[in-house]
Amino acid sequence: MDRIDRRNFVVGSAAAAATMATGPVLAQDAYPSRPVTFVNPFPPGGAADVVGRPFATAIEPFLKQPAVIDTKAGAAGAVGAQYVASAKPDGYTLLLHIVSISGFAEVDILFGREPKFTRDSFIPIARFTEGPMALVVNERQPYQTLKDLVDDAKKRPNGILFSSSGLYGALHLPTALFMQAADVQMRHLPTAGGGPALTALLGNNAQVLVSSIAAINAQAKAGKVKALACFSSKRAASMPDVPTMKELGYDIEFSLWVGLFAPKGTPDAVIKRLRADARQAVATPAFGKAIDNLGDVVAYLDQPEFAKFWDVDAKRVESAVRSIGKVAG
Repeated sequence: MDRIDRRNFVVGSAAAAATMATGPVLAQDAYPSRPVTFVNPFPPGGAADVVGRPFATAIEPFLKQPAVIDTKAGAAGAVGAQYVASAKPDGYTLLLHIVSISGFAEVDILFGREPKFTRDSFIPIARFTEGPMALVVNERQPYQTLKDLVDDAKKRPNGILFSSSGLYGALHLPTALFMQAADVQMRHLPTAGGGPALTALLGNNAQVLVSSIAAINAQAKAGKVKALACFSSKRAASMPDVPTMKELGYDIEFSLWVGLFAPKGTPDAVIKRLRADARQAVATPAFGKAIDNLGDVVAYLDQPEFAKFWDVDAKRVESAVRSIGKVAG
């Protein structure tokens, strides 16, 4: 009897120990069990930042964990993107990025470099917004129309400076396409992001900027910048008096969207949870109001639709990079 009791005790103790050992592991597997970091790869004030912050606020109650914005700026958004591409694919390090994410590998190929990451390095989760872009000048400039700017640029090749978020970035690409279409040359002032590019414009270190309306709307309302043309297919609701490039005879269309990405290899269950929480966050009145105040447009796409959209949009961005070719600044 003693022997049986002892054996039962040993077996029971082993089972209890196994239960205790697996309990915490199962708890750790519940996602999310700690703060989730959303990497903004641009300085404050750019589209990813001004859209990403209200999104983080909106998704936090659904995650039931803190949603932390971590700014890792540099190389027109490539530094932050590379950081997330190399992060542990566990759903705790995610990327907020914009249209320019599609062009980095093509730029590396253009210059004969091995791409640091490609689109395949990421899993697209959701697109939040697809905002119109506008060409603006600062309040010190005399231009009242796009024709005024083009005429002056033709008289003074490279005499006018335009700022951007960096070489081949989301603000450089449409500006370069415009210069090609208008057959003008302006001098490029690359900066570290959309926020610094706007600061350069406001300080008259640059005279022209192509930006998302979301990033410049407050300055436009204050009269600090004047929009001469939009890059959207139709006039922007927030700037109904500003003509489109196509209306003015230039066959150019370019928009700036903001989306959420996870590193390749992130578990399906985590992606499913993030999709559900992101969908609910974007549908909140608070997020919608924040985006409306920016002059941006909520244009939500869930993962399947976003993946299809990204495939098409990336080809357009890659084509734009190739059409611009090698530029040094």
